[in-house]
Amino acid sequence: MIFSEETAIVTGGASGIGKAVVKTLASEGASTAILDINLQSAQNVAEEVSSQGGKAIALYADVTQPDSMNEAVSRAIDEFGHIDILVSNAGWDEMKPFNDTDPSFWHRVVDINYLGHLAVIKAVLSHMIEHNTGRIVTVASDAGRVGSSGEVVYSGAKGGVIAFTKALAREVSRNGIRINCVCPGLVDTPLLASTTSDNDKIINAIVRSIPMKRVGQPQEIADAICFLASHQAEYITGQTLSVDGGLTML
Repeated sequence: MIFSEETAIVTGGASGIGKAVVKTLASEGASTAILDINLQSAQNVAEEVSSQGGKAIALYADVTQPDSMNEAVSRAIDEFGHIDILVSNAGWDEMKPFNDTDPSFWHRVVDINYLGHLAVIKAVLSHMIEHNTGRIVTVASDAGRVGSSGEVVYSGAKGGVIAFTKALAREVSRNGIRINCVCPGLVDTPLLASTTSDNDKIINAIVRSIPMKRVGQPQEIADAICFLASHQAEYITGQTLSVDGGLTML
């Protein structure tokens, strides 16, 4: 198994891409802490993993609250003894024109989609530095690479995640830590479903512009994330990988 006897933390692991990552890690032998603001859904995923012979625990965590992240990470370390992998995945958005947004919306988007990555990575980083090893994958978005209509603030936050990942990779490579970024395109997740009803024209326009002419599936993103988190990617750090059916070609 690829992740035999290894341990992982996945934020936003209760649904969508995060859930697919948890199940993939577990199927390859990893013990995983599912950190999510929706504890019941996280517990459901943990039970599903356990029923299939894997090991996962569910922990409440709010990425907008550093103290919450510190507590959840400490509990995961207490449970597993060490953390080998962090997948910083939690995210949120609501599609609307920038002119219809206000500062409270800006802060929520940035707190979740940018500062949330900083909070969980800061909570894990000292542990990884102490052990001189670790693999981190941040989940940004193609919106952060090329911009997305109706997601202007989100695009800015995700662009920040991409730049942060590159800069941190330079800092921590000397400590045996690799960090890479995966940028999904349009993916069939609950978050996408929550926005589609009011934004059909935008969604359909994006699908038409995708060379593969379809949205992605969470498992397709999870496979890329888990590759970068594996020892098969030992000479890869500071990179940004779009998984988007060819929508972005950089």
